[in-house]
Amino acid sequence: MTKQRSTYNLGGMLLTSLIVEIVIWALVAITVFVVIGAIPGLKWDRPNLVWLLGIGPVICALFLLGIWSKNSRLKKFSDTALLPYLVPDISSANTLLKYMMWRLAAAMLVLALMNPKLGSKMSEAKISGIEIVLALDVSNSMKAEDLKPNRLVRATRSIEKLLENLHGDRVGIIVFAGQAFVQLPITNDYAAGKLFLSAIDTDIVPVQGTAIGSAMELAMESFDFESPAQKALIIITDGENHEDDAVEAARTAAEQGVKVFTIGMGSPEGTPIPEYQGKRKVGFKKDKSGNVVVSKLNEEMLEDIAAAGNGAYIRASNAEVGLGALLDELNKINKTEMGSISYAEYEDRYQIFLAIGLAFMLIEFLLRGRKGVLTKQLNLFES
Repeated sequence: MTKQRSTYNLGGMLLTSLIVEIVIWALVAITVFVVIGAIPGLKWDRPNLVWLLGIGPVICALFLLGIWSKNSRLKKFSDTALLPYLVPDISSANTLLKYMMWRLAAAMLVLALMNPKLGSKMSEAKISGIEIVLALDVSNSMKAEDLKPNRLVRATRSIEKLLENLHGDRVGIIVFAGQAFVQLPITNDYAAGKLFLSAIDTDIVPVQGTAIGSAMELAMESFDFESPAQKALIIITDGENHEDDAVEAARTAAEQGVKVFTIGMGSPEGTPIPEYQGKRKVGFKKDKSGNVVVSKLNEEMLEDIAAAGNGAYIRASNAEVGLGALLDELNKINKTEMGSISYAEYEDRYQIFLAIGLAFMLIEFLLRGRKGVLTKQLNLFES
């Protein structure tokens, strides 16, 4: 007659659980890396969740620690010789089998969370939008700090947010001070726009000043007037124009169907313009008489430019640059079909792994932790 064990077979369970862990990791690796290459159009929606698979070894360690703890409590409960009679139905095999089902279920549920997606068909979407040119003032006065951290930084950040909220529109960027230059030709590549924004500073234009009219003329040359798309020019500046007739330039733009919007950066009260050596502030800009130069927002001129250009004037503040109001104005402009893009439609396939995981959990629930008839006959792990 086979000797009945009075405690769990910790050694056998340790070896088997380690083998199970290796097998699970091998199956997961095959599923994640091999199957993706074998099935065209398959991708993982949340590949960053793959780290959750690392919980498996932790579960294994906790399981084995629990078995060791149970054995310790059983030995304290009674004399080892009496335990087979007091707890005759201890089954290492059933306990290990329940753990295996739970462990497999956990792996399947993680794969379900990662959500494999399968491209089922190609679809085509129409792109509608308008052409937008952003003319950004990079004169020294844009370093003034009445908007935090300064006017120029607030302006570039607002342009970045604007790009994140556009869909289908084509955008170009012009920088200007005493002269105007095309920083980004009109494109629908918003990522390129963000890249070019990072390089903008007051030293990007060699000639200082504020030639808004020149920037508007360059913007008009940048638009594709052979395209039927509606066009908008957005001028972001403090309005200290010293070079040309910007209002007349706006009127000319409006005659050609271009709406002109202005965003005023700064405050009417004004603030000094910082001077820097490298990145260190060394004082404030002074005029020839030694007086500190105060840069003020010229709202009246920016309102006149917007009115002449059939657009709208928006004043920026520390709370808001006016992005919401600007988007509302742009959305009022009729969109024109700009083309189409083809893309693969993907369907979620997490249901497969979820169903397998739930099946393992159901089996684990139905399994008894103590001996059944089959286990008693096999005496698996019990001797």
